[in-house]
Amino acid sequence: MASIAVYSHRDPMLKKRDDFEDILEERRNSSDLRYALRCYAPVLYKGVAPCKSGMLKSMVLQSDQLHYVINQLSKETGRTTADVQVQASAILEEMAHCLQLSTVRFFAFTLCKVFKTLFRSICVNEEGIQRLQQAIQEHPVVLLPSHRSYMDFLLMSYILFTYDLSLPVIAAGMDFMGMKFIGEMLRMSGAFFIRRSFGGDKLYWTLFSEYVKTMLKNGYAPVEFFLEGTRSRTSKSLTPKLGLLNIVMDPFLKGEVFDVHVVPVSISYERILEETLYARELLGIPKPKESTSGLFKARKVLSEDYGSIHVYFGQPVSVRSLSEGKVNRCQFNQQPRHIPRRTGEDINSFVNDSAYRLVRAQEENMVLAPWVLLASLLLQNHHQNQTQGMAVDELTAQAVWLRDVSRQYGAFLHWPEHIPPSEVVSSSLSLHRGLVRICEGRVQLAVEPAGAPAGPGEPHSSVTQEEELLSRAVTVLSCASYRNQALHIFVRPALLASAIHTASSCQKQEVFNSFSFLRNMFSNEFILCPGATVQDFEEACYLLGKTGALQVTQQEVLVTEGGHRTLAFLSNMLDPFLQGYQVVCRFLCEEVTETLTEKLFIPAVRKFIIKHLLEGRLRYTEVLSSDLQKNSLAALLRIGAVRKVQGVEQATLKVNRVMVNSLEDTLGGKLPTQKAVVARL
Repeated sequence: MASIAVYSHRDPMLKKRDDFEDILEERRNSSDLRYALRCYAPVLYKGVAPCKSGMLKSMVLQSDQLHYVINQLSKETGRTTADVQVQASAILEEMAHCLQLSTVRFFAFTLCKVFKTLFRSICVNEEGIQRLQQAIQEHPVVLLPSHRSYMDFLLMSYILFTYDLSLPVIAAGMDFMGMKFIGEMLRMSGAFFIRRSFGGDKLYWTLFSEYVKTMLKNGYAPVEFFLEGTRSRTSKSLTPKLGLLNIVMDPFLKGEVFDVHVVPVSISYERILEETLYARELLGIPKPKESTSGLFKARKVLSEDYGSIHVYFGQPVSVRSLSEGKVNRCQFNQQPRHIPRRTGEDINSFVNDSAYRLVRAQEENMVLAPWVLLASLLLQNHHQNQTQGMAVDELTAQAVWLRDVSRQYGAFLHWPEHIPPSEVVSSSLSLHRGLVRICEGRVQLAVEPAGAPAGPGEPHSSVTQEEELLSRAVTVLSCASYRNQALHIFVRPALLASAIHTASSCQKQEVFNSFSFLRNMFSNEFILCPGATVQDFEEACYLLGKTGALQVTQQEVLVTEGGHRTLAFLSNMLDPFLQGYQVVCRFLCEEVTETLTEKLFIPAVRKFIIKHLLEGRLRYTEVLSSDLQKNSLAALLRIGAVRKVQGVEQATLKVNRVMVNSLEDTLGGKLPTQKAVVARL
């Protein structure tokens, strides 16, 4: 396969990982009040004095770019500049944070109580904290935590307060402003509130970007936001959103600061507080509106055990180093910098590549609990044999095998070595007892089989088949969210395993073609860096060769005698996604009319899938996930199999049925159409 370059491999096992410290240990043995009221004097960027909220707002309102946009809007709309200025002040007042140390101390005290009740430990890598402390003193800093829980931004501020570091200023959604009392307390703890979308609103966009850049350029506080834009309901990393990353890189690109350091932070929960809530959302059940009363109603979670949290502060990434050889900053000297301009293709490509690199850095430092491996094994067993479950001894043996494989693939696995595997498994099953059932030495997911009869003395249920199905789906999707935490470890070998299964021969080029097709189809589903198909293929070959599952030569990819077990596991891991995309293709070919809009797509495809699941035509309940359905539609739109046609009120979906049929066949491993589809992609 001469057309494929050699990939420079880094053995994942050689990567040094920092040691962790449990910051709750001291809190359990000393006064929380003394902790909250202690002297707090964080080191700031180049020793600058903290900036009051009023001064920050004044600097934003006086910025050249805002004045330029206000004058432009005045000319376009016929309004006076004073009128637009008043509107700008009102928007900024609604948006801006108002940090008050007294509120921070109140939160520090309260969160101590809450965290000690909910979690066994909160483990932080101390070397990462030391690197962050140095970065804050030398450069403007941007914190990019992963986002899997409402708890994330509270946890980040709590940790920085604990280590006497500058508290971040955090981009938060307007949803939280509706929470009486709590919303204002969040504002006084460093949150600034932005709309979920503001499209073509030039004034709002300018105020928002100037607010962030003013904080960053002056180094008043680290800026924190979630690169994925929203919480991941599936525990998979989401495709990064580029708006805020563009803004924080802008001061460097325009030469207004020497450098900006971006710090990826990986937050790993052993048990997620919102696991059932997320599963219901994926099934179309609206999430409860954020409210103070809802927060107090949720206090019953305080009686539950949510295990441990690991927070890994990654290496600060220099934007200056990232941009070397990729961006020509001279282009910003061609016109005054306060005049808004459309970014060039090189800038867009640089920001996009950087975003994927940063999300990959988050993924690499996610700490996987043993339950992640158990959930993967139990899900596969559930799909193959829904009633019998697995013997505990068998589950333990398979978990040990998968532990060793995942470590060879580079997983950051928290598996206690001083405890027998049987006890590790038993402890994990106990922590997640709401998702599993153990009976007569066998373990299975806690779902009732379809149409299970009522027990003796139990009233006959009036629950419909559809309600039973959705109830089972909540457990399956909750379990899948833990399996998904390991997908970044297995996805490239899994794509190769599926490619070997569907390729027309064991020729390396044929296998690569199948791999390339699958990778392209799933590039909305997983974090697969643009333009890295060859590197991903070579990495997958290397990992499967290293673990003895494959023998890879210059011409062929051959499965070894002992490799079938590994390839079967990897293929089974990817199968729910394959079936999800297939069933969406089938729906688009069979059910779509000329009036189907993108808004109506999810309810319509869900109804179609429920019907097929109840009729026994689909194996995987996971295909009910709205996240999977949205990603499959996005992939079909991206490759041109479906397109949007703008109507009078909203766009409708136009389906190329021939192409969608071919894609469905190819995803199912039907080879006659494969070469044609690969050529089109």
